[in-house]
Amino acid sequence: MSNIGYGRISTTEQSLDLQVAALKAAGCSAILTDEGFSGADFSRPGLSKLLRTLRHGDTLTVWRLDRLGRSLFELLALVRDLNKRGIEFRSISENLDTSTSAGRLLLHVLASMAEFERSLISERTRAGMAAARARGSRIGRRPAMTSEQLEDARISIEQAGKTVGEVADSFHVHPRTLSRLLKQQAAVRCQ
Repeated sequence: MSNIGYGRISTTEQSLDLQVAALKAAGCSAILTDEGFSGADFSRPGLSKLLRTLRHGDTLTVWRLDRLGRSLFELLALVRDLNKRGIEFRSISENLDTSTSAGRLLLHVLASMAEFERSLISERTRAGMAAARARGSRIGRRPAMTSEQLEDARISIEQAGKTVGEVADSFHVHPRTLSRLLKQQAAVRCQ
């Protein structure tokens, strides 16, 4: 049963000294770190190694929650996964310790807040898209081909005898994209 610490800094101009000192004072037997990595990215070499190292009965300790990750939703998913594996989590600054009843309660409160935050983001996104549509804006990716280009492509294939691949290359699209768009165009014409 090990207490393993994790520290992270976003830029190489920052220093890990404060975090490492706090983690040593918290009794960490080993400390893994990442330098120059954003907290939004959970694919970090030090964190990946740490997650492979942790075993049932171990404790992962961080100086602050945001050192592990900035996305509350992903952070909580990670902590839940650790707890399922029998690994406790501890954040020194927030006084969060999942080995205690109060720590588990706080974790559930944070999880509820993260779920609420995701719901708000989703609602705002839907409202923004509806407002944009009401203004006449097109939502989503720009079409791969205009209707004029698609008609030119159809004529090139049907009348000029070119292959789908040749025509797709001339319009800088993938042959499957061109085939799909031609099928959609044909279905619309049949209606």
